[in-house]
Amino acid sequence: MRFVRPAAAALGIASSIATGLAYASGIERLNQFMASTITATGEFEQRVVNRDRKLIQESRGTLAFARPGRFRWTYAKPYPQVIVGDGARVWVYDEDLNQVTVRKLGQALGATPAALLAGSNEALAAFELKDEGTREGLEWVQATPRDKESGFERIRLGFGFSGIERMELVDVFGQTTELRFSGLRRNPRVDPALFSFSPPNGADVVGDK
Repeated sequence: MRFVRPAAAALGIASSIATGLAYASGIERLNQFMASTITATGEFEQRVVNRDRKLIQESRGTLAFARPGRFRWTYAKPYPQVIVGDGARVWVYDEDLNQVTVRKLGQALGATPAALLAGSNEALAAFELKDEGTREGLEWVQATPRDKESGFERIRLGFGFSGIERMELVDVFGQTTELRFSGLRRNPRVDPALFSFSPPNGADVVGDK
């Protein structure tokens, strides 16, 4: 079995910057994360609230990515769903509906949260970045999509000592998606099969097949 291996240079960068993390701004932390994290795995909890901060949905699952452009987000509860980026396309499989939506990677990652985590360094050019200081013990940076049709008004990322710990995404309808990451492992070996997807037999496939 072949594995995606982290670049040795990236590991060197990660160790050399460790002592300076406590003094870095949000933008510096984001740049360091992008430069030093080639692969990652972990878990997440997600909450969606409306403009009035009323809870709409809670979910949880696992994530893995191998930059650039390959990732897998698996929602376990309450509604099973898998989102896979294979380097060329993004597949979204809704198990309850038995439906698969597929889009070309460039269109799906142009100015989305996945571009910040699994995209190339050049993906940052799709966002206007702004430091937001320290809050709840984390260094925050706000990323505003330059493309007004992206579907998101702004994205906030919170960094702690171990790397990214929080994301907050505000969409054009005023809903906020809050993500908390845990057990994040940076630069582990990742099985490439995680980033491959074949629609299940009988599933309805729509989009850029």
